[in-house]
Amino acid sequence: MSYVVPVPRVAAVPVVGAEPGAVFPVRRIYCVGRNYVDHAIEMGHSGREPPFFFMKPADAILPVTEDQIGQMRYPSLTRDLHHEVELVVAIGKGGSNIKATDAMDHVYGYAVGLDMTRRDIQGEAKKQGRPWDAGKGFEQSAPIGAIRPAAQCYINAATRISLDVNGAKRQHSVIGKLIWSVPEVIEQLSMAWDLQPGDLIYSGTPEGVAAVLEGDLLHAEIDGVGSLRVKIVSG
Repeated sequence: MSYVVPVPRVAAVPVVGAEPGAVFPVRRIYCVGRNYVDHAIEMGHSGREPPFFFMKPADAILPVTEDQIGQMRYPSLTRDLHHEVELVVAIGKGGSNIKATDAMDHVYGYAVGLDMTRRDIQGEAKKQGRPWDAGKGFEQSAPIGAIRPAAQCYINAATRISLDVNGAKRQHSVIGKLIWSVPEVIEQLSMAWDLQPGDLIYSGTPEGVAAVLEGDLLHAEIDGVGSLRVKIVSG
């Protein structure tokens, strides 16, 4: 088989402890909206509403290892770029209609991620009842740290998730405050799509989302999973 244009590169994420050159290939990026109570409130909503999802293209990822500081270009068309720190779930075994009780058998590992958002564009899309793609799915909008295999992670309700900007605390919560737990999210997602190895799930962000500027240094961390440092640079 020959292709009439160059074949796009496969988006991939480093894996903690993997042999040199071994990476996690990314197929799809699913994101869960408003999945922490306090974040839902700050966005004008409340309660345990049914989960809803949006997607980012696979090549939106910006992979960053713990010994690096990633460089994210400030994107075009916005004056209101927001950070959202999230626990990312990497799927290692596919399936559809997966029961929550079986969901963890499908998880390869976890990572720290940022769902970067052009909030002004997203807000205008909401007002007009239009898709969020331009607000959520742009280049480098999904920074991610190295994936740590699930067997090396210990995640429970008390696991801390946080994000600092220039050393000042912006977001801080615990995984137990997820409205829909990771197994429940996998169950719901797999009813709508066939999950496959290589899928990433950004599981939602806690309260404290806010704007960042060129020159800002973001430091995201999840206990037992890893950390992620990203600097916002000129676009």
